[in-house]
Amino acid sequence: MIIRETNDAFIMIKQHDHAFLSGEVAKHFQSDLLSTLHFFEDLVFAAYEHDRSWIGLDDRPIWNDQTNTPYSFSDFPLIPKLAFYKLGLDEIEKGNRYASLLCSLHYCSFFSSTSDKNSIHFLHEERRRQTNIKEHLQDPNHELLLEHFRLLQFCDDVSLYICINEPGTKKDKEHPWFRNGFTNSEIFNDGKHPFIAEWHNANEIKFNPFPFYDDFHLTVKYKTVQKSAIQVMGIAQAYENSVMEEQEIWIRK
Repeated sequence: MIIRETNDAFIMIKQHDHAFLSGEVAKHFQSDLLSTLHFFEDLVFAAYEHDRSWIGLDDRPIWNDQTNTPYSFSDFPLIPKLAFYKLGLDEIEKGNRYASLLCSLHYCSFFSSTSDKNSIHFLHEERRRQTNIKEHLQDPNHELLLEHFRLLQFCDDVSLYICINEPGTKKDKEHPWFRNGFTNSEIFNDGKHPFIAEWHNANEIKFNPFPFYDDFHLTVKYKTVQKSAIQVMGIAQAYENSVMEEQEIWIRK
């Protein structure tokens, strides 16, 4: 889950719903900013599906007693998370090998400096998956793969920017991940400056520069889970009883 806390409630967004927004961002990206259109549709598929691993984990939210909040994607227990990461990547690979290669690289980037033995085992297994997929590609292009990996990360970050910030947040109050722009997006711009987004109001986000073909809108699905309901019935039942809501967000020039 992606979670924002208010005084009275938790705003909760499923990871797979967030990933759908990533896919929409990828679909509208100016493909002429890429070196080639080769594998572009596979990249879009990867953006839509990259958080498939979280479908089971987000089915019933779990309470974190240490933080007195529901577990989010950033603090979810490692062992079950790794198991579901593998399960999701296996499912993606059945549908699209190149997409699973990109998603595997994306997941492995979370553990680039790990010393945990379970994470290291996960990395070894995923590197084996990556090697096997590359061997089956007719013409593996490592520069293109890196380009697509960066674009997947950018699309993921744009969706996170939308979901993790309160709509309409002032630039200096945004989540620190995004105040200075989207990391590693420079390669799609001038090589020096990242793309920067800013909330124009609660329903509009503007980009500088604008990397999409035209303005487009996204539908954010979320639940507002009242803290009072959690106290009465627990997080799982309170989440189940909460109504799914939607908000329209426009991405504009």
